[in-house]
Amino acid sequence: MALLLLDLDNTLVDRDAAFRDAVADFLAEHGLPASDLGWVMAMDVGGYGPRRELAAAMTDRYGGAVPDSAIRSLLDTGVADRVVLAHSTRRALDRARAAGWTCVVVTNGRVVQQEAKIRNTGLDRLVQGWVVSEAVGRRKPEPEIFRAAAATVGAPLTGAWVIGDSPHADIAGAASLGLRSVWVTNGRDWVEGSYRPTHAAHDVASAIGHVVAAPR
Repeated sequence: MALLLLDLDNTLVDRDAAFRDAVADFLAEHGLPASDLGWVMAMDVGGYGPRRELAAAMTDRYGGAVPDSAIRSLLDTGVADRVVLAHSTRRALDRARAAGWTCVVVTNGRVVQQEAKIRNTGLDRLVQGWVVSEAVGRRKPEPEIFRAAAATVGAPLTGAWVIGDSPHADIAGAASLGLRSVWVTNGRDWVEGSYRPTHAAHDVASAIGHVVAAPR
């Protein structure tokens, strides 16, 4: 079985763009400075900032003007309500499955949020499975979460590919298991010296295309 392990946020879907839109609407709705968009995005760190710390920082900053429930709603559902799946990504996943690849999403995060994104975008109908770090008690780049992803579909990790945008979580995770990988650059340059991806692609559709065309 040919196994393709795919990151979710900022790989299969543009999580940061969805969060930016949600924050902009939040600021406008509550009469807060539009210039605070940059501050919230910096505190969010592309979703890698702990939710509890971001919520506390926003409460400190806006507590007198914004109900705690509004901040919780933004952080819990803001992205899932806005995230979309690009047509090119949908087509690439269809081609991968037609070529015999078993596609599994491997994502850090909370189950409620990540599964909402998967279902709201229709990814649940395009992949054969998914694992979320909260559910398995392990986070990328820990090898256990990749092993759990393979077990979800009853596939061996041998010969698998990993596609993701995070050098640390995705590419280092793949390297530690001896797996081939494609780094989704999102316009960035590779700077890590101790490990490298097998290939780099500017977007996930191109990354999937490379894997499908590569020798197995």
